[in-house]
Amino acid sequence: MSYAVIDSPVGLLTLVSVDGELAGLYMEQHRHRPALETFGARDDSVLPAVAEQLGEYFEGGRTSFDIPLRMNGTPFQQRVWEALQEIPYGEITTYGELAASLGLVPGASRAVGLANGKNPISIIVPCHRVVGSNGSLTGYGGGLDRKQQLLDHERADVLF
Repeated sequence: MSYAVIDSPVGLLTLVSVDGELAGLYMEQHRHRPALETFGARDDSVLPAVAEQLGEYFEGGRTSFDIPLRMNGTPFQQRVWEALQEIPYGEITTYGELAASLGLVPGASRAVGLANGKNPISIIVPCHRVVGSNGSLTGYGGGLDRKQQLLDHERADVLF
């Protein structure tokens, strides 16, 4: 296990590598970010493809990612995180719609929101594309200002 730190338009990003796979992508002051010492040694040369694809994303040249992921979580969290990856670039969905797409009972949006909040791989697993039932920004591990920034970035690319 090791990690790299890269700069981005949304601030410094910490990329966590486990056996060459991306296991975490955390922003500064990320709500559910594990302690830095749990990431192993810092090595800014790890995960060069992740850094490259994130650069392309922020430059507007990439709308999807092709990176091996290692996402550790409960089976339910895994289902939610897989569903997040199906939300198209530049589009949004609600927690309720995401719950319905998973075949869950009405009212399961809260559980979906909790799993969404535990997503360890921000941006690449696009939890920022999920909003409240009235379209409002609700919760984001990296902060609502960053969520808005990511949505604006993607919408700008889609509009032009």
